[in-house]
Amino acid sequence: MTVIEESAPTAVRAAAPTDTDTAVEHAPGPLRPRRIGGVTRTGVLSLCGAAASGLCVTVLLFGQLAPFSGALGFAVTAYLAFLAIYAVLTGLDEDGQAVRDRVMTVVLWTAATLLFSGLFMVVGFTAWRGREALPHANFFTQDMQASGPLDPLTHGGIAHAMLGTLTMITIALAITVPLGLACAVYLNQIPGRFSRFVRTIVEAMTALPSIVAGLMVYATWILGLGMQKSGLAAGFAISVMMLPIVIRASDVVLRLVPGNLTEAAEALGAPRWRTVWHVVLPTARSGLATAVILGTARGIGETSPVLLTAGFTTALNANATSGPMVSLPLAVFNFVKSPEPAYIARGFGAAAVLMALVLVLFVIARVIGGRGPGHQTKRQARRTARASRQDVRRFEDLHAPGLSLFETPGEPHPAGDTPSAPATGETD
Repeated sequence: MTVIEESAPTAVRAAAPTDTDTAVEHAPGPLRPRRIGGVTRTGVLSLCGAAASGLCVTVLLFGQLAPFSGALGFAVTAYLAFLAIYAVLTGLDEDGQAVRDRVMTVVLWTAATLLFSGLFMVVGFTAWRGREALPHANFFTQDMQASGPLDPLTHGGIAHAMLGTLTMITIALAITVPLGLACAVYLNQIPGRFSRFVRTIVEAMTALPSIVAGLMVYATWILGLGMQKSGLAAGFAISVMMLPIVIRASDVVLRLVPGNLTEAAEALGAPRWRTVWHVVLPTARSGLATAVILGTARGIGETSPVLLTAGFTTALNANATSGPMVSLPLAVFNFVKSPEPAYIARGFGAAAVLMALVLVLFVIARVIGGRGPGHQTKRQARRTARASRQDVRRFEDLHAPGLSLFETPGEPHPAGDTPSAPATGETD
């Protein structure tokens, strides 16, 4: 310790070093935990400096040092140089783990930005090209039976395609949802050699070309059984495409249900079917709704199976079992291949309506699916509390004096039997 005179200022005495202070100063590692999230000035400066340096290095490479050319190559080289320089700048102040964390954060943000940019471009471009047809009311209420390629946008519409798409997807959902969920429950609850075989077939069917599904339904339903092309046949073909997607996604979701829930239900004496119906399926309801949406998005955009099994028509047909029927994807294909501007505008307008229809179906599925396990809405919380109060009253009635646990409240006692007082365990 350094001896300090009494007349030294208090600040000098407080600043006098000790053995403990010297040991802390030379201790390895940071003295405070590293900040995980948030924006710091050092991070922003490192990002800006790495971006500017990467751009300068790329300009130097493409302009002076190497015979590189092309916009895509310039962008990729600039991005790679930016990542390398950013890693170096971050490594000046942080350890290796922090450098990897910062670099991977930048990569993930870049991937998310590219994804949302592509989605925005697709949706925006489709809506912009269809802006001429969407404002007209006849576009949603009329068909194309009395309209031709040279007619203006005030004549004709896509009502026949909208009705056809809704009819086909309804038939497909009526077939796919019960079969898909039942198969997923079987694969999840009854493991064995046959379930592994079924899972392998399902995984192989996820890569089934859509034209093969259409040819199968065309060969069996139309050629083999002699039925005519209709919306029902198209619904069968679409369900073949949707079924493996729904089964695979539902199987993955059901695997995420905690095993202690099913074990607790079976320990209370519930049979397997009641455990699945009241525990497994409600717990995975939100994920199962997502699985159905994934299958619907796959089936609602199919064109070749519909063309093979439902044919093509420009008239409105509400009978799903008789006569040709057209869907929105098939109508879009027929519109955009025409050189007429009015037909092209109708095609992009029909594509915008198809995307809106998928969005509506997604919202409906999310509402039906509800929230994830452990999260209840206010109405669900009130219903749960009301059921709990009813259970409490029922147990109080069952444990009332003079009533056996095997009797129902309000039932008369058998003839000759009188309720006896509860035993107290004491003798006179």
